[in-house]
Amino acid sequence: MATRTTDTATNQSVERAVSVLRALDSGRAELRVSDIADLTGLGPSTASRLLSTLERLDMVERDPVSNLYRLSLGTLSLGATAVNRHPVHRAARTVVQELAARTGLGANVAVRRGHVLMFLCNFEGPRAPRSYTQAGHTMPLHATGIGKCLLSGLAPEERRRLLPEPLEAHTEFTLTRHEQLDEEIARVHRTGYAVEAEERALGRVSLAAPVRDASGDIVAAVSLWGAASVLGTRVDGEAPDPLVREVVEAADAVSQALGAV
Repeated sequence: MATRTTDTATNQSVERAVSVLRALDSGRAELRVSDIADLTGLGPSTASRLLSTLERLDMVERDPVSNLYRLSLGTLSLGATAVNRHPVHRAARTVVQELAARTGLGANVAVRRGHVLMFLCNFEGPRAPRSYTQAGHTMPLHATGIGKCLLSGLAPEERRRLLPEPLEAHTEFTLTRHEQLDEEIARVHRTGYAVEAEERALGRVSLAAPVRDASGDIVAAVSLWGAASVLGTRVDGEAPDPLVREVVEAADAVSQALGAV
């Protein structure tokens, strides 16, 4: 009984420490102890003790002037190791980098993590708007071209369980009903690529194509993105053929590196 109680307490401590680290990855560069307590639901004294421990372990650092906390560079090696050892990242990094260089646009590769997509790498060509996308950042599946490709590997009932209606609207063009999303997924199956026209952010559009592994499953997707005026994709879903070919061929190259036939 004593061992079970000890294990439970240890598990709770680990969960609380992870919640603190995730709070520090919530969007703001630096946080007060009270901010972290609010975000995690922990008491201020508990949050403070956990921050002190994480600081000793070089997972967080405190600004000596403001006393605000931020993630430490000590977390960088862990994140870099995780992404660099991911098979999709290894297969896609050079392909996506060259895609951005050839087209001058932004190029990404992402995988699905539950109900969101997570970027593994992002490169920007000279014609791409400034982006704050980084490896590890997440975005909604239903409002992005890359997300539609990832969703195309799921059955309609799986998509409905994963993303309850109404789907969150980010702009006036976002798809908010599964019937609309079903039509987009059918287009991905028919054409081999997805279009996102200002559904996530006004003025930005993207083209994406799915990546398959050796079993034929969709495990990732590659996208090209840029300003609507530069990329030329319109809200009606039409896209310039050369860029479609670029993104589809890039996704195929990654698939082949993963063993797809």
